[in-house]
Amino acid sequence: MQSASAPYPIGSPGTPWGPAERALWLSRQTLRRSYDADVLRAVDTLRPHFEVLEYGRLNGPGRIYPVVALCSSPWRDALPVALVTGGVHGYETSGVHGALRFAAAHAQRYAGRVNLLIAPCVSPWAYETIQRWNPDAVDPNRSFRQDSPAPEAASLMRLAASRCQSTLLHIDLHETTDTDESEFGPALAARDGKPFERSVTPDGFYVVDDAERPRPAFQQAIINAVAKVTHIAPADGKGEIIGSPVVAPGVIRYPLRELGLCAGMTDAEFKTTTEVYPDGPRITPELCIEAQVAAVLAALDFVLA
Repeated sequence: MQSASAPYPIGSPGTPWGPAERALWLSRQTLRRSYDADVLRAVDTLRPHFEVLEYGRLNGPGRIYPVVALCSSPWRDALPVALVTGGVHGYETSGVHGALRFAAAHAQRYAGRVNLLIAPCVSPWAYETIQRWNPDAVDPNRSFRQDSPAPEAASLMRLAASRCQSTLLHIDLHETTDTDESEFGPALAARDGKPFERSVTPDGFYVVDDAERPRPAFQQAIINAVAKVTHIAPADGKGEIIGSPVVAPGVIRYPLRELGLCAGMTDAEFKTTTEVYPDGPRITPELCIEAQVAAVLAALDFVLA
């Protein structure tokens, strides 16, 4: 973790990283939790209720990670698809466990109404190392595009292409953390040879709508549901959250597809990215998970109403 003034310890200011710097960065990463124990074991307990698809195998230092998705069983081609994704950024813990909690505790109530496709941990190596990037120092959540540089994104896009011909909803579960400013933002600036510009970390839950096809009532339904679980992030002094204008309480907009973001990878009619802040005094890991579950339930209930 970096201080506000210290240069990032890899590379030279103003010079983008080359292979040597990326290799040094990778050598500094350590395994801090278990994908097998936390994710694959939980998925195994759900096999009686879902079809489990292994949709890719990702290379990591010293091992190969199978990536898995939970699919409605039976899958009915006449029904629309709701896609739930977590762990695109592996360090954003409640996205992973929110997707798994939803699958275990609530998914069956939607049987026969919609096909669910749940990818709980898109970036397993990053989950284990509590990291934003993949082992190649590539951000998967800027890589959902043709000829993707991130195998995590490419594998998920292939899965979506095979199952999501009629996608009604895509909800992508994320967190905004203090380490975005203390570690991951400085690392990104160093990698790209740019100065690091600090911003205010929003304290609370918010969502990112699609600027190309906004759905304000849909986003508001999610905000209203999550507000019963935890607090909604206020705008900063500029009327913004993470540098984007707040268009409604707890709502900002990005051009999802243009930026290569996960939530923009399909033609879903309703799209959103959730963001919950796990580091404040008014939140707990359990509340973060429950906020993500509340967001998924509200999203589904809105689009199926």
